[in-house]
Amino acid sequence: MKTSDFWYDLPEELIAQTPLERRDSSRLMCLDKNSGEIQHRRFSDLPMLLNAGDVLVMNDSRVLPARLLGTIGVSNAEILLLNDKGGDIWECLVKPGRKLRAGAKVTFGGELQAEIIEVLPDGNRLVKFEYGGLFLEVLERLGTMPLPPYIKARLEDSERYQTVYSKELGSAAAPTAGLHFTPELLETLKAKGVELRWLTLRVGLGTFRPVKVENVSEHKMHSEYCVVPEETKNAVALAKAEGRRVVAVGTTACRALESFAELDSGVTSGWVNIFIYPGYTFKAVDALITNFHLPESTLIMLVSALAGRENVLSAYKTAVNERYRFFSFGDAMFIGDVK
Repeated sequence: MKTSDFWYDLPEELIAQTPLERRDSSRLMCLDKNSGEIQHRRFSDLPMLLNAGDVLVMNDSRVLPARLLGTIGVSNAEILLLNDKGGDIWECLVKPGRKLRAGAKVTFGGELQAEIIEVLPDGNRLVKFEYGGLFLEVLERLGTMPLPPYIKARLEDSERYQTVYSKELGSAAAPTAGLHFTPELLETLKAKGVELRWLTLRVGLGTFRPVKVENVSEHKMHSEYCVVPEETKNAVALAKAEGRRVVAVGTTACRALESFAELDSGVTSGWVNIFIYPGYTFKAVDALITNFHLPESTLIMLVSALAGRENVLSAYKTAVNERYRFFSFGDAMFIGDVK
């Protein structure tokens, strides 16, 4: 299977630059994963698509204000936090790379300094930070939201790049399928009898990394840290045993559930790097709520594994023709058994 098998043409003007005023007013394409049939709805219609007893699993990770702008000497510098390595050391992306070699020091105002301690083989840096007080509080004051590279517009309200149920700080990007939910919609689902469950997967910037190999099976997937609470694992296992649906909100929740589906019940956390593409047999997830994804990305490969490549590419062609909004601030899909 080739990476080019997952290409589609997308006019640039369909890439959503800003979120809609109301989260659940986005459009919702419903794709039957078996027949390929399509329905066009609004996200606020989601309660019509879910049943009492369905287990809806969401990623409650919260995006760090991980983009830091500082100076090295008289030059500007940028550091983007990726992974916490402990001891105030983070794996980071940096600019300009030619100046930020081992030993270089960057200052961010008067309360935060950083020293490059190692250049990693992939070009990322290990950076040690010095500060007073609590690091996360310093980040809240000095950092900004690291929006995806295809979003050029300024985000006026940083909370719009957080889900309403975000709680656990640590992600470099939002689990964007969850951006469509409102507190009221969650209450409506709960009142209908949908079981709401959470897990935490720290979304990394690897989610935007293109697949550069021709043969899909040769792609090396990035790793992300994940915690699946015991109660979530038990709820999913019970639903599967009783024939009830497990619906993942986003590819992050999907990958987390599939990674832990067959592990011992006592294992609830760890680094995951599962790569799901057509031919994969799903063990936990029956249906998926997701956004529209970049051509040739691991994410469009994942949804193609669930609904079939031909069905997905046909649905994407329809979405382009119907002028759906794409990517992080765009519209959504429900992929599953659609009545």
